[in-house]
Amino acid sequence: MLFNLTVALLFCLSACRQAPQPLPPLATGDISRVITQMTEVMIHDITNPPLASRFFSYACLSGYEVLVQNDSSFRSMHGVINGYPRLQKPDSLQGYHVEVSALLAMMETAKKMQPSGKMMDAYEQRFLDSCKKAGYPTEVLEASLSYASWVSKKVLAYAKADRYNKISNYPRYTPVNKPGYWFPTAPAYMAAVEPYFNTVRPFALDTCSQFIPPPPIAYATKKDSPFYELMLRNYTVTQDMPKEYRAIAAFWDCNPFAVQDDGHLILGLKKISPGAHWLGITGIACQQAKKNFREGMQIYTMVSMGLMDGFISCWDEKFRSNRVRPETVIRELVDPHWQPLLQTPPFPEYLSGHSVISTASATILSHYFGDQFAYTDSVEVSYGLPARHFTSFRQAAEEAAISRFYGGIHFMDAIEQGMVQGKKVGEQLIKKVTGSKEEVAKSAKE
Repeated sequence: MLFNLTVALLFCLSACRQAPQPLPPLATGDISRVITQMTEVMIHDITNPPLASRFFSYACLSGYEVLVQNDSSFRSMHGVINGYPRLQKPDSLQGYHVEVSALLAMMETAKKMQPSGKMMDAYEQRFLDSCKKAGYPTEVLEASLSYASWVSKKVLAYAKADRYNKISNYPRYTPVNKPGYWFPTAPAYMAAVEPYFNTVRPFALDTCSQFIPPPPIAYATKKDSPFYELMLRNYTVTQDMPKEYRAIAAFWDCNPFAVQDDGHLILGLKKISPGAHWLGITGIACQQAKKNFREGMQIYTMVSMGLMDGFISCWDEKFRSNRVRPETVIRELVDPHWQPLLQTPPFPEYLSGHSVISTASATILSHYFGDQFAYTDSVEVSYGLPARHFTSFRQAAEEAAISRFYGGIHFMDAIEQGMVQGKKVGEQLIKKVTGSKEEVAKSAKE
């Protein structure tokens, strides 16, 4: 009897020693840290906002693809977004960790796409070292990296087919030097940014011009004209501007092209893009709502694709209407010494890009978190700005939009129509991704 009991105890102890220990789970904060690292590289490269959205979207799509191949509850983007292929994982890829592979796929894609992507190498190595320290076996990490590289390669092939690489073959954009048209502004007089971004393949839009807005209020110099009245609103709001308006304008500036002229040199200022700001908000919401890693990856992917579609749609209109900026026309018609609170970005005025992508992002986030999701936006704290509290994503988007009026860089019709445009873009993406299987099948055939 004693012998049998001893054998049983030894067997139990042996089984306990051999039982695999559960690996520490990854969280949405780990996705946020990859996005933050990508943003740091973009700041280094002075990546323009439309292009930044392209980098974010394909990186997130790489991570999402890993989830799709390993969790049937997530919907493949094949037949959902334009031209996305059906990706079949080779049987040889085994022994990986899904969440680790998803993060590594994001990093591998960012490393290949961003001009200074090599800067991601050190971060990736630190991530792998931290995983090893946390108990992930070396063979699991190696298998995860192999799998991530395979996924990234497939997504990069999909990205290459979006036609962005053909833009360099187009003729250099020449501004129209006529009254009412956009023209480069001081102090840097930078060339137009991404004038051909509307040629890039969108994710969910049928075409870049699917949601063409009404034409902007026509340029006119008569003091009783609608345009002159529109312009005077911009001029008037900057006179004795309330402190709160200034704070709102600064918080949503997000201008990676901002420069400072100190009389001798023009210095670049460190600022993130509007898309990076909204992905930061995405991370805050995911953590506050305690979304798990896989839910967070899906939401990040949706928001980033909405950003890119928003920029494609907006830039299509910008270079069609090609309207003058407030700074140019106010100096010409009202006050030659007038300066906007914010620095004027280097591209045409109508529509307001921040209004479009903020509303698109808010529409997508509201779909996942609800219309009354209150949160504190601390994204800009690391850039010297205090956090701001919002009772909903829509309230934040409305504030982001009106910030362009307070900042003196957009007319009000560009802001109002930009918000309309952004809502349509966000709803289109949600419709495509959450549509019925019959609708998806029909889309795939078309």
